[in-house]
Amino acid sequence: MRFYNATTFLFRRHYEWRILFICFFAVHIPLLTTIAFQALLGSWSLGTLLVLLGATLAGTIFGVLAIHGLLSPIRKATGMLRAIQSGERPEAIPTGADDLVGRLLDGVLTAAEESSARIARLEALSEHDPLTGIRNRRGFMAAAERVLQGETNAAFALIDLDRFKLINDRFGHAAGDTLLQNVAKALESNLRRSDVCCRWGGEEFAILFPDTLLDEARLVMERLRASIALNSGLLDSSWPITLSCGIAPLRNHEELSEAARRADAALYEAKEGGRNRVRIASGA
Repeated sequence: MRFYNATTFLFRRHYEWRILFICFFAVHIPLLTTIAFQALLGSWSLGTLLVLLGATLAGTIFGVLAIHGLLSPIRKATGMLRAIQSGERPEAIPTGADDLVGRLLDGVLTAAEESSARIARLEALSEHDPLTGIRNRRGFMAAAERVLQGETNAAFALIDLDRFKLINDRFGHAAGDTLLQNVAKALESNLRRSDVCCRWGGEEFAILFPDTLLDEARLVMERLRASIALNSGLLDSSWPITLSCGIAPLRNHEELSEAARRADAALYEAKEGGRNRVRIASGA
């Protein structure tokens, strides 16, 4: 490190230029020594000087090209490390020999794999609800953007567990959490692979039905509503669990927010109408 620090005044921001300059100077030592020696003797041999000059130039060109090539993997490793620090996934990392550069590339590969795994874990945590394990609203929105490509028939359903506050008051919050987990499992097990389900917030869940007509979505939700109502293992057999649902159609991703608003209004109507029912948004 001492020599490295001592030479930082040479091309402070360009390490490779520093190496090239030092090598350039080293290659010229024989020529400079010969010139100094002949000057000291006062006897000049032009042929010897020309041969040394030609050999020095050839060696310099070869040395510059060779060092430039040898430094190439280091420049590449530096760029990949910067990409990793920025949270990006670097391109394919080359393998090296069992030397200093090879060990450097192996270190970059290890860092890239650990960084990618850490990013994947963080993305999964940021897009999934920690209690139920299904998507949260952020994950739902991201999935909806991928699913709703172009114009299509789709439906958005907003679900609310009936009298959830009374359940928490009577059985405790731990039982309420268990109920949310069981309902999430029940919803996902009764949906298609293409459907997107999430915990919308609190005791509310949302489902996106892509490539689905409104009547088809309503039939699915009616089956889900009946299945939940008949499932005595969700909480306590003495307390029936029911849900209310509002559904709104949409044609593309841009309509998702409006569909959510309309589904929420339909859900409110279902609650006001006696709960344990499915309502279609008005005007649909």
